[in-house]
Amino acid sequence: MKVLLKQATIVDSSSPFNGQTKDIFIADGIIKLIADSINDKADQVIQQDGLSVSIGWMDIFSHFCDPGFEYRETLESGAKAAAAGGFTDVIVLPNTNPIIHTKSQVEYIIQKSASLPVTIYPAGAVTKNAEGKELAEMYDMRESDAIAFTDGINSIQSPGILLKALQYILAFDGTIIQIPDDNTINSQGLINEGIISTQLGLPGKPAIAEELMIARDIELVKYTNSKIHFTGVSTKKSIELIAKAKADGLKITCSVTPYHINFCDEDLVTYDTNLKVNPPLRTKADMIALQKAVKDGTVDCIASHHIPQNLDSKVCEFEYAKNGMIGLETMFGAITNCKLKIDELVQLLTVAPRNIFGLAVPEIKEGATAKLTLFNPATEFIFDESMIRSKSKNSAFIGKKLKGKVIGIINGKSSYLN
Repeated sequence: MKVLLKQATIVDSSSPFNGQTKDIFIADGIIKLIADSINDKADQVIQQDGLSVSIGWMDIFSHFCDPGFEYRETLESGAKAAAAGGFTDVIVLPNTNPIIHTKSQVEYIIQKSASLPVTIYPAGAVTKNAEGKELAEMYDMRESDAIAFTDGINSIQSPGILLKALQYILAFDGTIIQIPDDNTINSQGLINEGIISTQLGLPGKPAIAEELMIARDIELVKYTNSKIHFTGVSTKKSIELIAKAKADGLKITCSVTPYHINFCDEDLVTYDTNLKVNPPLRTKADMIALQKAVKDGTVDCIASHHIPQNLDSKVCEFEYAKNGMIGLETMFGAITNCKLKIDELVQLLTVAPRNIFGLAVPEIKEGATAKLTLFNPATEFIFDESMIRSKSKNSAFIGKKLKGKVIGIINGKSSYLN
């Protein structure tokens, strides 16, 4: 298979071609030639006004629901959603049925996804059944290529268990991903505790439930010298705690979601169940603080928190709706509101997530394997439900204007075009 990209602007700060518009010729998944003009015959020619190309984007927190919840998403449909969103690489959560907490379950994900256009990395559960009570066999899972460890949508509540886990992963320089959420603090909260929750008559979840857990986990990392990644960070105070920990030299990284930097609790006046997420949408001041933290580099990367939910779980009373929103297909268009330069935006989606988990960073050069994302950063469009490739449609971005459109991906010998 030969693919020719015509007049593509290369966005890759490590490439000598960065910022230049070139033709790129790819044969059997390898970049064979980069030049001003290439006229070789190709099976597929991609030429569009405004075509840009970067190394493939990576997401670090997606739920593909397979095995056990295939009515919400499968590895196949999740890969299509990821490719449509411009992602060549995705870390998937262990919150399946059964939970991914053994080496055989890690191997199932790797083997089943081997032929898909997107490279899928399984994250193993920190605790058995992701219940937070007893450590899972993380070393065995690492030997079977689990990329990181997390109880996924379940926060690790016990400081003693997390302490043991942080000590355990030192043996192989592993990383734990944690959603900071102390569920002993008003676990019945449906939205952020504040003026809006009072006005709407909904039980609130206070920001301190997140901030206390971040403060606790920072102390545990200080004690163990291990690596932790906080994801779904949603408050200004949380960002301040993380910034100080980083300044102190601790091995701490963090990510925010596209919806926390686009929506706040004021948007919940419509009772849109697609905006029911965990951690909940916070105040407008928190939202602005997150945008600023993305821009100043305190936030290491963006995580989609792609959590598919079927129709019945969202088309119901707000109280009974399940948490979560799909996010892979809207991520690029949703994060351009942080007003970053395009190379800074691409850095957040490419180099930063790979550095967190010790993965090799692809290159745009002759002789390299083609791991590329094709996009147009200037295109504005209305996101329509018909564009969704995920099996579930629970997105609050439907009907919204987004800027920055994905054209497709090339991942070795596989490719996907929208």
